[in-house]
Amino acid sequence: MRDLALAPAAVPPLTGGLADSVFDMAVRNPTLPVLARRPDSAATTWEEVTAIELRDEVVDVAKGLVACGISPGNRVAVMSRTRYEWTVLAHALWAVGAEVVPIHPASSRDQVECILRDARCVAVVVEDEQGVMTVGTVCTVLPQLRHVWQLDAGALAQLAERGRFIPLTTVESLRRIVLPDSTAAIAYTSGTSGRPMGCALTHRSLAHPCDTLLAGWAHTAAPPGEQPSVLAFLPFSHVYGLMIQVMCVRGGILMGHEPDMTEAALASALRSFRPTYFYAVPSLFEKLYKTFLRTAQQSGRGALFERAAETARDFAEAEERRRLGTGPGPGFDLRLQHALYERTVYRRLRAVLGGRVVRATSGGSSLNRELSLFYEGIGMYVHDGYGLTEASGGITMQPLGREKSGTVGRPLPGMDVRVADDGEILVRGPAVFQGYVNDEAATRTTLRGGWLATGDIGRLDSDGYLTITGRKKDVIVTSSGKSVAPAPLEQRLRMHPLVHQAVVVGDDRPCVGALLTLDPEYLAHWRTALTLQADTPGREAREDNALREELARAVAAANSAVSRSESIRVYRVLPEPFDPANGLLTPSLKLRRDAIVRHYAAEIDAMYQARNRTAHRPAPEEPADWDDSDNVFR
Repeated sequence: MRDLALAPAAVPPLTGGLADSVFDMAVRNPTLPVLARRPDSAATTWEEVTAIELRDEVVDVAKGLVACGISPGNRVAVMSRTRYEWTVLAHALWAVGAEVVPIHPASSRDQVECILRDARCVAVVVEDEQGVMTVGTVCTVLPQLRHVWQLDAGALAQLAERGRFIPLTTVESLRRIVLPDSTAAIAYTSGTSGRPMGCALTHRSLAHPCDTLLAGWAHTAAPPGEQPSVLAFLPFSHVYGLMIQVMCVRGGILMGHEPDMTEAALASALRSFRPTYFYAVPSLFEKLYKTFLRTAQQSGRGALFERAAETARDFAEAEERRRLGTGPGPGFDLRLQHALYERTVYRRLRAVLGGRVVRATSGGSSLNRELSLFYEGIGMYVHDGYGLTEASGGITMQPLGREKSGTVGRPLPGMDVRVADDGEILVRGPAVFQGYVNDEAATRTTLRGGWLATGDIGRLDSDGYLTITGRKKDVIVTSSGKSVAPAPLEQRLRMHPLVHQAVVVGDDRPCVGALLTLDPEYLAHWRTALTLQADTPGREAREDNALREELARAVAAANSAVSRSESIRVYRVLPEPFDPANGLLTPSLKLRRDAIVRHYAAEIDAMYQARNRTAHRPAPEEPADWDDSDNVFR
């Protein structure tokens, strides 16, 4: 194994629980705006909530929880989208020593039953009538479940009314007995392979990455003299979203809440809230880039955008060489060209996010290097970090002034990282979880001598930067014995504007293949832009041929980054996207690979058989015999 020497922890040790930050901020800066909400999705104004107002509402809800019999150690599930009440409720539960169990609101009946049973929840908070009905179908088999509260029916106000006669001293007494190593949340893994498992996260483990990031990076989250602000829209049911919530409240960062993750809703919220810092996942950064490109092409400025994008990447790459000490930085001509595009293109692109975003963070999976360089070049550096549920969401970050695109940065102070001989990333530090709920065997397998076996594979370079190459369980082994990590290929495929999703397959097959779904919006634009005369004989066939050629270019671009034996030789376009609703994506939008392979088993078989028939020879034993990528449409 290879060790990496790290700096000592940069933050003071936690002395209490997560709810303390609400009370401490109310004392230090009572009038500071800390949360923001809109009366409805159409509103363009945001109502700000000050630190003392948040404290008072948390106290009122905490009293109601006590009145309803919620006591230290009780587990309460929250099954709601990202909204203001979620934040208030979480801190009220932590104030009385209870444990939060986040559940994605789109979870199926079976998933809800599994989590409520496994965590032994005594209460559940749902968002709407649909949530009430889902929980209602499983209540009879959950005898420990005593309460179901509905946010849309005024659950917080009802709790506050119920607790009117509970003295403040009761809440204070309960809050003061919460210890840093008490369990704060049972966060369930995304379940990309098999059933989700509940990760017991302590107040200390959730606070550590947040406090470390605040200590080292908070000053970069807004222009000098301005209060940082973040629009929270990622699900709080996922550890990444939960980490953002905790960090904003602990750091006095103004946090707006947007429950609707549709493109139109996010665009409206960003324009009106105008955050200074942006948190998202790679798929959203990819989608945003494709929207920029499509909009430019529709207005006849596609060529201008592509030149501006290339200049942005060149400029960012030159800046990266300068800060890493391997080059002089952008030359005069490049700086002049970049300044021209700043006035004509880049500032307009930044305006889509509200016009005030100075930096951003991407998490959940690795961000493509070219995409990272693009965003840096237009004036919005995207920190690509690394975390997972078992480590409270935060393990690495890009060091300020030494950022390196294409990596996930270096370990946070206080966190140790090793890469085992088989490439698996091992992690140790205060952010690591206590273990899996009700599964000691899995805990022993994952926690080895104090080290967390992440299941991710990657490498550390000579400067200590970590690069993630995929999941250990996702590695494909072809029939010739070649091991292929699918994530880098999938990432490069998605960079083509027509490709929405990509899944690389090939276990026990003669070569690597891919299942693709197309971006419906860009596909419609692409079809409109084709210079084919409408309603002429053969138009549909020529259109299909043009689409095949375009996708062949996407496959060739992805293959250019790997060896011949690792390259994609067959692919198939699927008629519908992978989605949480069809069980092929997790609620956090990760691929359920095993489910996808099972669901499309017939299509995968046909994909390889079609290539064999085209070749007019028996299926080859070696990938080298597959000369050209096949483009098979369903």
